[in-house]
Amino acid sequence: MLTRLEQAQESWGGSHSVIDSWLEERQELLVQYCKLVGLPPYERSDNALPDKDEIQSFCQILVDYLSAGHFEIYDDIVQACEEKGPQSLALAKTLYPKIASSTDLALNFNDQYADAKKGQDFSKFDSDLSELGEVLEQRFEFEDELIDNLYSNHLDK
Repeated sequence: MLTRLEQAQESWGGSHSVIDSWLEERQELLVQYCKLVGLPPYERSDNALPDKDEIQSFCQILVDYLSAGHFEIYDDIVQACEEKGPQSLALAKTLYPKIASSTDLALNFNDQYADAKKGQDFSKFDSDLSELGEVLEQRFEFEDELIDNLYSNHLDK
């Protein structure tokens, strides 16, 4: 996922300030995800669950990222695709529902773990986090297709 992010930043970085900000949020989200999962360099030696503050921080960034996409970026991209023509708009209309479907799973994760209470059942935390990671990876691919469409067809290179 980080390699894909680096490629996205290389391809579209500096082309549009909103996209730059969004990709920076994605980077922050991925770093927090790596910390929760315990990927290098954030490995956990004790196999313990992350602490409550780490989970809350991740969930806040997750919700911020989802919100930025839905309320700031997708509408602009779809509108730009509509102006470009039917083929560009068709791509946006095909990808948008796929992106939106990942939102429900991400928000469910947030609802389940953001305000975790002591004694709460965390037996599914690792599997839920893994599933969320897979869904986010797919979402990023769809988002990158939208951004590429915008960059290729609407922005000056």
